[in-house]
Amino acid sequence: MGVYLDYNATTPIDKRVLDYMVEVYTNKFGNADSRTHDYGDNARKIVEQARKSVANLLSVNSTEVFFTSGSTESSNIAIRGLIDYANSVGKKHVITTSIEHKAVLETVKSLKKDGFSIDIVNPEIDGRVSASRILDLVRDDTLLVSVMHANNETGIIQPIDLLGETLASRDVFFHVDATQSCGKLVEELRNTKYDMLSLSAHKFNGPQGIGALVLKKKKYKLPPIKAITYGGQQEHGIRPGTIPVALVAGLGKACEIAAAEYKTNYDHCLEIKNVVKKIIEDSGLEYEYNGDQNYCMPNTINVSFNGIESEALMLSSKQYCGVSNGSACTSNDYSPSYVLTAMGIDKDKISSAIRISWGADSDLDDVKKNIKELLTVAKGLVF
Repeated sequence: MGVYLDYNATTPIDKRVLDYMVEVYTNKFGNADSRTHDYGDNARKIVEQARKSVANLLSVNSTEVFFTSGSTESSNIAIRGLIDYANSVGKKHVITTSIEHKAVLETVKSLKKDGFSIDIVNPEIDGRVSASRILDLVRDDTLLVSVMHANNETGIIQPIDLLGETLASRDVFFHVDATQSCGKLVEELRNTKYDMLSLSAHKFNGPQGIGALVLKKKKYKLPPIKAITYGGQQEHGIRPGTIPVALVAGLGKACEIAAAEYKTNYDHCLEIKNVVKKIIEDSGLEYEYNGDQNYCMPNTINVSFNGIESEALMLSSKQYCGVSNGSACTSNDYSPSYVLTAMGIDKDKISSAIRISWGADSDLDDVKKNIKELLTVAKGLVF
């Protein structure tokens, strides 16, 4: 099977996380909302400890953390949960970017049928969206700005710090999709001003199917979010449904580990990146990185090999490397990458682009060996 290099799609679960989840599944199987017995109390304690762990990682208050099934649900709640408020105050303008994950981009577009006006900003050729271009679009009836922290296809880091600093003084909500950066760019997120933030555990060695929505308080009040599904009052009515205690525990444990190890993890990922780049540079292949590497995640490279179809390369080298050419959520769509298209990259380079992404648990020697094999295959595919 070769080496797994598609961490931006999903990461392997950390054994420490899995062991803790098995313990919870086995011995703490109560419903966290059961109030009449110790089983419920024990489950509730686990949930609240996990909430504190998420809060600690992000330097927020635990009362600002709400558990969801993942970033897609979190982003839907953050965006569509504001509809009633928007109607009440007459602010129905939303700004986002054309390189957002579909969970944000399609949700924002869905607001049009509710009478909202939408501005979607393209990035520059370097993969970064101009903060000034976004801020220039803010107007009196602007309700929300939603911008991802790091792009899932290119790894390019967006200027959320600049946006947050300016929007904090405006009567505009700011939502950050931190799916790719949570647990990795820890200090950056801790120091960014925002109102809402989405995250998924499975992007930083936690389990699939669990995430969180952070809603920051202003003057002791949460953003005026309303649930977009109906049911009970779990998560203070923000997200109805029985809390999956073991999954929540896994998210909490992943956050604990990230808080303790993010600095060494960053350095290890950056070391791998420098080695991979050197191997590519020494390969003799014609290539071009997609996105400014000075503003890129330490665990991601998006590169186009001239004259090589990415689909052919991935299929021909899958015994060495598990890589991709974009978001797993659009893997059944063979149209050109909407992210690279929005960046203004030409179709030939898009069709030859692959995404390589790794993690803190990736073995450097294993990566080195198999990337060399991938490039050997690539040389045989040049047309």
